[in-house]
Amino acid sequence: MAITKQDISEAHARIAPYIHRTHVLTSDSINEMYGCKFYFKCENFQKIGAFKIRGGMNASLQLASSILEKGLATHSSGNHAQAIALAAKLLGTRAYIVMPDNSPAVKVNAVKGYGAEITFCEPTLQAREDTMEKVIRRTGAEFIHPFNDERIVAGQATAAKELIEEVKDLEVIIAPVGGGGLLSGTSLSAKYFGNNIKVYAGEPEGAADAVLSYKSGKIESAPYIKTIADGLLTTLGDITLGIIRENVSEIFTVTEEEIIKAMRLVYERMKIVIEPSSAVPLAAIIKHADRFKGKRIGVIISGGNVDLSSFRDWF
Repeated sequence: MAITKQDISEAHARIAPYIHRTHVLTSDSINEMYGCKFYFKCENFQKIGAFKIRGGMNASLQLASSILEKGLATHSSGNHAQAIALAAKLLGTRAYIVMPDNSPAVKVNAVKGYGAEITFCEPTLQAREDTMEKVIRRTGAEFIHPFNDERIVAGQATAAKELIEEVKDLEVIIAPVGGGGLLSGTSLSAKYFGNNIKVYAGEPEGAADAVLSYKSGKIESAPYIKTIADGLLTTLGDITLGIIRENVSEIFTVTEEEIIKAMRLVYERMKIVIEPSSAVPLAAIIKHADRFKGKRIGVIISGGNVDLSSFRDWF
């Protein structure tokens, strides 16, 4: 079933009492450096510190009370885990979260802080899914997929909807891509609420599966996995891939050095905390600055959940 304009508008109204309408920030110095007009949609200021609460709340709020009372379950390395943990807390039920054993400590601690039960597994998709299956059998909880769910996509789309409503005449929006929930939702909001806005994505070279899937039309695996952008360490789903191929103009890949450069730029010039995954879209625009000169560009800053002890490794 296709996600409609009405689905996104209804999702936005549904989740409004539970989320922040996050700020859009600008930076004259960054604009001057790259000859663009950037508008940063700061989901690092969102509840749980990331956009994921939008989709998590939208999916959870549509569950019948008889299902909800058995609890919510998901697998995630961090931000979606926090979203489902907080959704469960707000709705008065339990959350059962499967997390890879290499998940960032800051995200693990946040999930625990919302009262969720965490089960750790090996850092592979197969291990996540196998462990999740055992948890669901034991608890009867309702599984909410991190991205390959139309309710999730419609919820994530609300970030770009707000951006488009606030900033008139945007020409470009760029988002990071991991599982594709944010990117596919962003592309739908651009289509339904914007005026000829082109949508692009940034992806780490060290987790470059989406760019391959985008080209081939089937879900591909990255040739190698090594990136500090831990929020993007997953493949697309069939729902997100279809939407992305139809509505996204191009996916750009960036190196670790380019991610760190963009992240440092935001820290130094904008004085806000963002996580590496959030720096990927800006890194992509910087890398291809000549293509975007003079454009009005919306950049989705996806989150700000970062382990501050990592700074010594990055900077």
